[in-house]
Amino acid sequence: MERKEMDDITKKAIGEFAKTLELFRLSTMEARLFAYLYMTNNTLTLDEMSDALGKSKTSISTNIRRLLELNLVQRVWKKGVRKDLYEANSPLFKTFMNHYLSGWINTAKQQKASLEEIYASMEKEKTDLDRSEFREIKSRIKEMIEFHEKIEHLYTDMKNHNLH
Repeated sequence: MERKEMDDITKKAIGEFAKTLELFRLSTMEARLFAYLYMTNNTLTLDEMSDALGKSKTSISTNIRRLLELNLVQRVWKKGVRKDLYEANSPLFKTFMNHYLSGWINTAKQQKASLEEIYASMEKEKTDLDRSEFREIKSRIKEMIEFHEKIEHLYTDMKNHNLH
C-alpha cells in the first residue's frame, strides 16, 4: 500500500471516529483533535497538531486544554524537548466511559436532590388544588426521583463492574 493511500485511510478513520466522539459532547474540533492524537499514537506539539489539522495554533491550544480538563489527553515531558507535548490517554474505552459515567452519575444525583427538595416543599405546602390532583403531582415527582435513583445506580454499577 502506498503512503498516500495509507494517509487517505487514516484521514477517513479519524473523520469517522470523530463523529462517534461527538456523541460524548465533544465539539467537532475537540473530537477531530482527539481522534488525530489517538491515531498517530505519538506525542505531538501544538505546532505539529496545527500543521496536521490545518487549524491555528490558538485553536489547537484552546481545544487541547479542554481535552486536558476532560482527562482525555495528557501533557508529556521528554528530555531535551522544550515545547509541551501531548498524547491521547489509553485505554480508549475506559478513558471515555470513566469520564462520562462520572458526569452522568453526578448529574443524576443533582437532579434527584432538586426533585427531592420540590417533593419536600410539597409536603409542607397548604394547597388549594384538588386533593387528587395534588396527590397525582406528588406521585409523579416521586416516580421521577426513583427514576434518577435507578439511573445513578445503573451508571455506578457500570463504572464499578465494567471499567475496573
